[in-house]
Amino acid sequence: MQRWRSNRAFDMGFRLVRAVAIAWVVIFAIVGVFQRKLLYQPFGAMVTPAQADLGPDVVETRMVAADGERLIAWSATARPGKPTVLMFHGNGGTLSQRAHYFQAFRAEGWGFYAFSYRGFSGNGGSPTETANVADALHAYDAVRASGVASEDIVVFGESLGSGVAVQVAAQRPVAAVVLDSPYSSLTDVAGALYWYLPVSLALRDRYESTRHIRNVTAPVLIIHGAKDSLIPIRFGRKLAAAAVGPVRFVAYPDAEHVHPMFHGAFDEIKAWVDAHHRATLAAEKPKS
Repeated sequence: MQRWRSNRAFDMGFRLVRAVAIAWVVIFAIVGVFQRKLLYQPFGAMVTPAQADLGPDVVETRMVAADGERLIAWSATARPGKPTVLMFHGNGGTLSQRAHYFQAFRAEGWGFYAFSYRGFSGNGGSPTETANVADALHAYDAVRASGVASEDIVVFGESLGSGVAVQVAAQRPVAAVVLDSPYSSLTDVAGALYWYLPVSLALRDRYESTRHIRNVTAPVLIIHGAKDSLIPIRFGRKLAAAAVGPVRFVAYPDAEHVHPMFHGAFDEIKAWVDAHHRATLAAEKPKS
């Protein structure tokens, strides 16, 4: 009788372990197959700049990517002597949901250029790290071709877009970099979220910012909310520690993910951009 009970307990334990193992494999497979749908979330109806309460100087165009894909872009021209912000948005939503950034830029006379990733805002194609970075570099080159000097360009990355911004700044000269709620790598973020899965084996879009930021020589400002539960602040600090150029890290104790702007962060951004834009212009000015 005792032996029967032992065998039954062993059998039940084995079945439980097997069920857990099967569930683990299924979850891992789902995350592996649908990872880009989990990562990129192009929700929200696209509206015009006017509908987003932006002024008539903000225009909507179609950026023609290197492969011919046409991507929605919003832009405005900077006032004389002011910088132009090349902005890369986060993993979800539309440009209109970043109107508060654009309004702040315009209030200072800054120009800006921002495009929606592939698959967002009615754009064709599918978003990937390779495509996003290639399109971002193309956007930089388009801004330069429009007559904006490299010393007038500030790269701004929000959340997922911070990984795009870092790679652009690593490959193109800019006056300064601003990163809102950034991460060290998506491997770190996904590993913290799916701690029970070997995500590093399956992750296709990694955005390894700690590696790329070592090639960024422009000054970098990082703003991060201490209550950020999506991208914990420790990953922003890890990115800052990997920078080789001038870096400033500012934490906002009461801010959540991409909410530092609502906690006074723009004052920090303005001071940083103004200081380093002027410094870059001074360095580029020919000596008499």
